[in-house]
Order: sequence, then structure tokens, then C-alpha cells
Amino acid sequence: MPEIEPEDKSLKSLKGLHLWHAPMSSCSQRVRITLAERGVAFTSHVINLEKDEHASADYQRIHPKGLVPALVDDGHVIIESIDIIGHIAGKDSPLAKVSSSKLLDMADAAQLDLKLLTFEFLFRAGQPPSQENAKAFENSHKNEWLQQFRKDFAKGFDKDRINDAIARTDEGFQSLNKVLSDGREYLEGTEFTLSDIAWMPNVHRFKLMDWPFERTPHVLKWFEKISKRPSYQEALLNWQAEPAIKAFSAYTKKRKEEGTDVRSFPHFLS
Repeated sequence: MPEIEPEDKSLKSLKGLHLWHAPMSSCSQRVRITLAERGVAFTSHVINLEKDEHASADYQRIHPKGLVPALVDDGHVIIESIDIIGHIAGKDSPLAKVSSSKLLDMADAAQLDLKLLTFEFLFRAGQPPSQENAKAFENSHKNEWLQQFRKDFAKGFDKDRINDAIARTDEGFQSLNKVLSDGREYLEGTEFTLSDIAWMPNVHRFKLMDWPFERTPHVLKWFEKISKRPSYQEALLNWQAEPAIKAFSAYTKKRKEEGTDVRSFPHFLS
């Protein structure tokens, strides 16, 4: 568990659960879903990513990588979403009944490609940051990988890089489809667990960009079932900004008409 020693020592005096998160961050979504499933109350600290609040000095004293989410539980700081949901679930909860860490590790590894494809196929719908804001982010955010990612996004991702991310993502969904092909209800069998929670936001996110889920019918059937859970509404849908969802939909339609949508890349055409 990546419990860290925060630079902000005031966190040690906090009582109860405090969550720093962003409404539409997929990693934040899986944490909120876990909290909802457990029925656990928490103090919410919303980080506005559009305003680059994760690049502020104050937040980076909480999370040294300047990412969301971050959880404080009675003064203990945990910063990786997979570890956070495991901590919230606890060892004796039905949610923690996973046969191995394989599916959770896969979900964790999928986040880099999810980020790149989200920026390419959804976030380009918005206005790019001004040169002034881009420079301010570069000067204030200490995470060099994130700095370079933002530069690459502004310049335009290489098409081979996009296609490689698509291929790896498709491989991940194909793996889930194979797991579910034996007719099981959930990824671990008959019980809803952290494995399901870890993958729920990913399927939701890729549905926004019209990912070809007809290639993985068992995943679609699984998602149809789990998306009816109250936690999905409470912890994911209720936090969405509807203007953003409408903008994503319009942008996905535009790229489809242009022949530049996610389905148009070589991986799906070969």
C-alpha cells in the first residue's frame, strides 16, 4: 500500500475519511464507487482539473505527483486508486474477494492509455489552454511526465502512439470478454468485487467515444448489469458535468463524420 509521508503535515491531524478527487477522473470514480458500495461517509475535497488546481503548491504538498485521487484516513495518506479502493473495502468485505490481483493490475496498467485516448477523442472537444496557462502549468507542476504529456497533447499525439494505445486497450477488453465468456455475472464470479469497480469507469469512459464494444459482447452484457447498481448513479453519473457530456457526444459525432474517430484507426481496420 503506497501510504506516503505528506509534505503537508497538517493532514496527520485529520479525523475520518477525506478524499481529494475530480468529478470526471476515472480513478476518482472508482474510489467514489467503492465508498458508495460500502456506505461510507467522507469529506469531499474537489480538485478542478480544468483550472489546473492539481498543479497548485498546496495540492502537491498532499499528493507529490499532483494527481487525483488522494485519500486521508485518520491522518494516513494513500495516493494510488487501486490501493485506495482496497483500503476502503477492507480485508473482510465481500468486495475484497478477488482471486488474484491480475484484473486489478490490468485495470491499473490501462490508465495511461485511457488518459491518452480520453485527451485525444474527448478532451480535444474543448478549447486548448492559452500559452499563458500552459506555461504556468509547466512552471508550477512538478510531475515531469505530466508536463511532457500536456506538451504532446498540445502538439498533437503521433498517430502510431494513438493506434498502439487503442491496440492495448482492445487487448484489455478482449481479456475481460474471455473471462466473462463462461457466463459468470461478475469478473470474479458470482459476487461483485473490486475487480468490477476498477473496470466500471473505463467501460463508461470508452462508451463516450463510441468504442466498438460489439467486439466484446460479454463485456457489454456485464456492464449493462453493473451500471444498474445505485453506486454507479451516485458515485459516477451524479458527478458528471452534463455540458461536458454533450460536448463529448457532439465531438465524437464530428470525428466520426470526418473519419478520424477511434474506429478509423488501423487497429480496427486491419
